[in-house]
Amino acid sequence: MNLEARDVIRVGSRKSELALIQTRHVIKCLKDLYPKKNFEIVTMNTKGDKILDKSLPKIGEKSLFTEELELALESGRVDFVVHSLKDLPTTLPEGMALGAILKREDPRDAVVMSKKYQGKTLETLPEGSIIGTSSLRRSAQLARNMPHLKVENIRGNLNTRLKKLDDEDGPFAAIILAAAGLNRMGWQDRISQLLDPEDTLYAIGQGALGVECRETDWNTLSLLEPLHDVETTLKCVCERSFLKTLGGGCSAPVAVASSLNGKDLTITGAVWSLDGQTLIKDTLKSKLYLPNDDGEPPKKCPYREPRLYCSVAPGKVSGISLLGAEQLGKDIAKSLIDKDALEIMSKARNEILSTA
Repeated sequence: MNLEARDVIRVGSRKSELALIQTRHVIKCLKDLYPKKNFEIVTMNTKGDKILDKSLPKIGEKSLFTEELELALESGRVDFVVHSLKDLPTTLPEGMALGAILKREDPRDAVVMSKKYQGKTLETLPEGSIIGTSSLRRSAQLARNMPHLKVENIRGNLNTRLKKLDDEDGPFAAIILAAAGLNRMGWQDRISQLLDPEDTLYAIGQGALGVECRETDWNTLSLLEPLHDVETTLKCVCERSFLKTLGGGCSAPVAVASSLNGKDLTITGAVWSLDGQTLIKDTLKSKLYLPNDDGEPPKKCPYREPRLYCSVAPGKVSGISLLGAEQLGKDIAKSLIDKDALEIMSKARNEILSTA
């Protein structure tokens, strides 16, 4: 059915408080653009929300937080879905596309200290203090950078993890979370320390929201197109291309940091062993052709361009720029592969499977 003729546009979301805040943010942005349109949120639990007794890598499946939402999208129960981009695989199901990537929140990791250790930093915590995280990326970097600390798995939504931290009888001295989630929840005052990407790289797409829709749903793609943030989209396409070329995910410690200064796109990518002792890391830079600086004629209907960039529809973003970002992601991945990154990742996966 044509969106113009539809009374209500249905938006898929996970049920967690953070997911709903993020979905309402996207809807507000769209209502500001299209005040006469009406939106309805359709919530559902994903497999990742239901299985809380295992660490994410040990579950051993992709699309843990997206599969149920994508099935609803495929069947037409919803018109688009709002995701934390870091939860979204680099290859989407056939027929799906990211119709928009919104302006990125702070991509850094944040430390939340227990009441007992307020005023401390990771560096000044006592020997043997337990840090909670479910991320291989974070635990590997902690093991390498903060060997005096211990890491234990912690699962659940933000509310659940903070409740576990605040339990006076609980084991955790601190937990590490994405700063973006805490900021969106309005819990900035819980942040004890922000980790510099120079020392602690972040997850692919961390801090950004992605809006997924059907690849040939031109009405929805045109609706979402104004939400595309050019800088965020270019950086995230580069990051997603890096991870896609490596073939990684939550099954090995992989992380990035990216920046765009003028036309210069820079990405740092890294792979660790599970214990953090082996590190392969590199930084590459590429000069992009940004809109209006290359003589590229404007496209009358850019969202109908069939080419996707790591499952991202170009929308208003220059295809030449996206191609450059995608290539830079491939180049940094190939640089790490040449230094035996795939061997390290394979060993990490095998270690996880052997303890599952």
